[in-house]
Amino acid sequence: MWSLYEKLAKPALFALDPETAHDAAVLASKTSWAFRLPALVMRALCAAPQRPARVAGLDFPNPVGLAAGFDKDCECYPFLESLGFGFLELGTVTLRPQPGNPKPRLFRLPEKGALLNRMGFNNRGALAAAENLRRLGRRRAPLGVNIGKNADCPLDQARDNYLEALKVLYPYGDYFAVNISSPNTKQLRELHRPEYLEPLLDALLGFAASRPEKKPVFIKLAPDLSPAETEACARLIAGRGAGIIVSNTTVSREGLERRWEHEAGGLSGSPLREMARTSLKAALEGAAGAPVIASGGIMEPEEAAWRLRAGAALVQVYTGLVYGGPFFVKSILEHLAGKEAADA
Repeated sequence: MWSLYEKLAKPALFALDPETAHDAAVLASKTSWAFRLPALVMRALCAAPQRPARVAGLDFPNPVGLAAGFDKDCECYPFLESLGFGFLELGTVTLRPQPGNPKPRLFRLPEKGALLNRMGFNNRGALAAAENLRRLGRRRAPLGVNIGKNADCPLDQARDNYLEALKVLYPYGDYFAVNISSPNTKQLRELHRPEYLEPLLDALLGFAASRPEKKPVFIKLAPDLSPAETEACARLIAGRGAGIIVSNTTVSREGLERRWEHEAGGLSGSPLREMARTSLKAALEGAAGAPVIASGGIMEPEEAAWRLRAGAALVQVYTGLVYGGPFFVKSILEHLAGKEAADA
């Protein structure tokens, strides 16, 4: 099956415009779940040794999750679970629908094992996402819902914008990720500053604490912060009782051809690896025991294992899935199981 994917499916997808290929993958995921049999077949083909983890009060069948960005409207996640993920992060979802940035806005850099995107939180809004989640229901693996700020929302109103989105989506997620780190929404990264981050945390965590079922909240940080800035953010976040995700895409173009230098957007994949490692180390220093999820630049099983050994509670992949294909999670889990057996 792996060779069939590499020889047939991957070349066909990579022959398409990247956003068209993404839309085709979403449609295929929805259709496969509707007929059920393809999802059952994929579940069998992707079966791998599990590695249960308990993080932030939630039970995960394994520590490998899907990062936000694939299932923006929470509409195809039942099939994605069949690929072996231990959790799925959906979105990014904004309170109100928005079209995102003008096309083209997604680019492949296959020679670097990277993607560059400036999607801009294109989604149908929190009410549409909530309806999809209600209709499709929860899965065996925990669901995270990633929420972001509407592009037309001023910074001084960001707290309420996030809070209202959380209220709409709260019944349906197992945890919530707060995206303050995408480089594709103007001024969004200003929300790392304490004068914005503190009231945002207080509002979201205060709402969660007021619900009969208190659910974890994670803040997703940018990799372009200095280690000192990342550590300070992590300390503030952990001190309020939230978790941390490191990291989002980078605006750095180090090591890329000059033609990408002025192409706006966030870079993911292999070029992000060292920055993400540095961010993880700094976040762990500031987290003081709060859970840290590692994301960004995980393109091979060995890198996922490195992040977990370094102290990450869980890991997330996205670009690794694009280049590695549907058996990528299985390869990570088999590597983790093999390494643990060798170390025993």
